[in-house]
Amino acid sequence: MIQRIQSVYLLLITALCIWAASAPVGVFTQDGLPVAEMNNLWLTYADGVRSYAPWAMFVLLALAALLSFTAIFLFRRRMLQVRLCIFTGLLLIGYYIAYGAFIYIIGQQSEASFTLSWTTSFPAVSLILTYLAFRAVMRDELIVRSLDRLR
Repeated sequence: MIQRIQSVYLLLITALCIWAASAPVGVFTQDGLPVAEMNNLWLTYADGVRSYAPWAMFVLLALAALLSFTAIFLFRRRMLQVRLCIFTGLLLIGYYIAYGAFIYIIGQQSEASFTLSWTTSFPAVSLILTYLAFRAVMRDELIVRSLDRLR
């Protein structure tokens, strides 16, 4: 199970999504002063008030982590693994769409500029690893199908 390269990819996706979900993703600044710090689950304003407006970004990352972790144990059902990899990729793309929407909406409301954190690259790396896991699972499926033809 874990000796397959796609299992390693899926485990790395899970770890990166969990790490990205718990890390800050950026800071809103106005005139050089921080107005708010944005996490995937909440937005912390300078006065300490938390707003849970960006909760959808956390949910998307949590679902991506859960699906990739579940796909590790579905090594006997390769086509289901393929579907889970595709859906995980769609969730990660949806994360960036939600991320951009929240930055735009919150930035317009507070008239502040946004500075990205380096942790926003984790879902992109996870997306690349999802593609690699998808290719590895499909390669295994094609090998099994070719061996079934020979029998």
